[in-house]
Amino acid sequence: MHEASLTNDLVRKMVEIAKSENAGRVVRAEVWLGALSHMSPDHFKEHFKVSSVGSLAEGAELVIETSDDIAHSEAQSILLRRIETED
Repeated sequence: MHEASLTNDLVRKMVEIAKSENAGRVVRAEVWLGALSHMSPDHFKEHFKVSSVGSLAEGAELVIETSDDIAHSEAQSILLRRIETED
């Protein structure tokens, strides 16, 4: 449940950014997974696929960077680094 909430929030951010840029859709997203986020790239992709259905982010290519630094200040976070959009 926690993972779904995190990916729902991330998709919501992507859609807000895309709308603010008058984009038709998000085509690519770069995401950073903290060492303590409890998400593997595959797990994140599964949740993202469900969370993005019907949104401007549906079908976006995901580029996922993972961290193994448990002392990092964002170790528990999932961060949206960048998105690419198209009209």
